[in-house]
Amino acid sequence: MDEGTAWEHDVKTRLIARDPGALTEMYDQFGSYVFGLAARVIGDRRAAEDVTQDVFLSMWERPEAFDPERGRLRTFMGTVAHRRAIDLVRREEARRRRTARDAAGVLPIPDVDELAIAIVTAEHVRAEVEQLPAEQREAIQLAYFGGRTYRQVADELGIPEGTAKSRMRLGLRRVADALAAKGMEHTWT
Repeated sequence: MDEGTAWEHDVKTRLIARDPGALTEMYDQFGSYVFGLAARVIGDRRAAEDVTQDVFLSMWERPEAFDPERGRLRTFMGTVAHRRAIDLVRREEARRRRTARDAAGVLPIPDVDELAIAIVTAEHVRAEVEQLPAEQREAIQLAYFGGRTYRQVADELGIPEGTAKSRMRLGLRRVADALAAKGMEHTWT
């Protein structure tokens, strides 16, 4: 095992043990690489910052996703960053198409079955959101039911933007897990 691979095993072990120093080391090592890659794909500095934060947060939340036996950490981080950046670009493109379609006045006719499933799912989601800790519930309600951005949620709650994102992510994960336990994962994802 070379020195780089040994460090990667060590960082993964420390991340699993919830050592924030491991995340700091990883950010120091790969932060500019991940940001640069995201910025090249997206072409927007703020969005690239969001993707970078999201990539490192995902490593903190799920360090077991990286397997040092299958490849290098730099490659893994780059792959995750690229996927997240592409997803963001696709979401933005879909949003632009919807906006253009809506501006043209063309509204699709909803399928009755899909509409019924959506209503039932929405009721379950709202019920699960009500069960969340107050911090997570407030952040999610402001963003998803109040239509606010991460930045607006952070400003309104008087917390850093990263904290707002973390609260929403943790709350949404709990909601998703609760829905999956009820056999509704196919309607949630």
